[in-house]
Amino acid sequence: MPIFSSYDGTELAYRLVGEGEPLICLPGGPMRAARYFGDLGGLSRVRQLVLLDLRGTGESAVPDDTSTYRIDRLVDDVEALRAHLGIDRADVLGHSAAGELAALYAATHPQRLRSLTLVTPAAATLGLPATDQDRRDAAALRAREPWYAEARAALDEIQAGRATPGTWAGIRPFMYGRWDAAAQAHAAESPAQRNAVAGSLYYPASGVDLASSAVAALRELQVPVLVLAGEYDGGPTPDRAAELAALFPHAEFVVQRGAGHFPWMDGPGDFVRAVAAFLDPGVSSVQAAGTRLAYRTWGDPSAPPVVLAHGRGGSSLDWTEIAEQLAARHRVYALDFRGHGLSDWPGRYSFEFFRDDLHAFLEARNLSGATVIGHSMGGVAALLLAERHPALIGALVVEDAPLLLPLDPPRPPAERPSEELGFDWQVVASIDAQLNDPDPGARERLGEITAPTLVVGGSRSHVDQVQLEWTARQIPGGRFASVDAGHLVHTDNPKAFLDALKSFGIG
Repeated sequence: MPIFSSYDGTELAYRLVGEGEPLICLPGGPMRAARYFGDLGGLSRVRQLVLLDLRGTGESAVPDDTSTYRIDRLVDDVEALRAHLGIDRADVLGHSAAGELAALYAATHPQRLRSLTLVTPAAATLGLPATDQDRRDAAALRAREPWYAEARAALDEIQAGRATPGTWAGIRPFMYGRWDAAAQAHAAESPAQRNAVAGSLYYPASGVDLASSAVAALRELQVPVLVLAGEYDGGPTPDRAAELAALFPHAEFVVQRGAGHFPWMDGPGDFVRAVAAFLDPGVSSVQAAGTRLAYRTWGDPSAPPVVLAHGRGGSSLDWTEIAEQLAARHRVYALDFRGHGLSDWPGRYSFEFFRDDLHAFLEARNLSGATVIGHSMGGVAALLLAERHPALIGALVVEDAPLLLPLDPPRPPAERPSEELGFDWQVVASIDAQLNDPDPGARERLGEITAPTLVVGGSRSHVDQVQLEWTARQIPGGRFASVDAGHLVHTDNPKAFLDALKSFGIG
């Protein structure tokens, strides 16, 4: 385990997990060894995690001066670690009580920070303490759990001033979205990993005000900030975490559904997608009716907008070559639909949900009148949106999208591949069910589309090209273009696809 000397000579240890750009991870507790992070639900596949054992915890040395356990003094250890690693501007993640530590570091050393990720962060030091009512309200959300009565009784004892080691252990189920064997093992390790004496000295004594100067500095912080809350967490609740996010001028706020205080334990995929999307400078996110949608952009922000909508099982990355070409004359946006790529995977999918994702994305980015290009599933979503809101889309390109005629024979249930997927497999079952028994209204409303429309087909695709030609004829002024390609027209033959777009006035 690597060791370095901090500002006062105390030797501090850290572990490196994974590969990629470093992400300094500060553990909560307060003063719990960083081992409880594990690999942060697989975040180590995206970034190299630098898991610091704060002084007096884990493999780090106990300092001679115990006043250095105080949160504002620990800021100097974080800065010493950054300097030791040779990072000019660091990405820093703080969990729970270390969310406050990370925030104080940001306030003290803003010029040394590239991004700040606060995971279920405490915020009392910043003037936003979790209240007893917060914890009661969060606990009430778990009232149907079999362990609720016992855990609630323990919480009531603690709030009545009768806390014991047993009552603290009794409320552990509230800390997790699922109180399963993995959560129980994780919780059971906490006492041995935490330095209780150091934890008791973590927060300043009454009368020491850190909030006013820190909050003022954070309101001026010019780096991106992610505040991630757990739906079931009581400290902080999502509402309290939203108040914290509001302090920062460039903050993104995410609530992880079904998660408690340790969201990487409750939904590792959800956690990794949210954090990875935030940390990737090429990815942005918007909220669409409670679902986070990730997207990528190319080109001059002032140029005419083009929105690219991928097919089933794809992502915004599928459009990279086309986007780079279109970016010469357009501002190009490519989104990840729900259940795909770095967007949320809520588990419920349909063409109508994808239509609504596209609608919400256009509204959120103020892209009314944009050109929309949709492939396959994304093409169906775009058609449905153009039918429902004809004025929203300026021009429409539908690439090899199924017509929504009942499949004959019906498509049987598909078997999930064994390898890791970049999309939620439930998408396949949901969309196959709609393809087998589609809503006939989608075909009947094609004549209501007012946007100039180009339907592009792949001459070697499994999609019936006669049906695509029929689709184009139903749309007033619709045009059809056949390209020598399979179903993935824009990747099989990008030049011919771009030529078809150019003949339509795009490019």
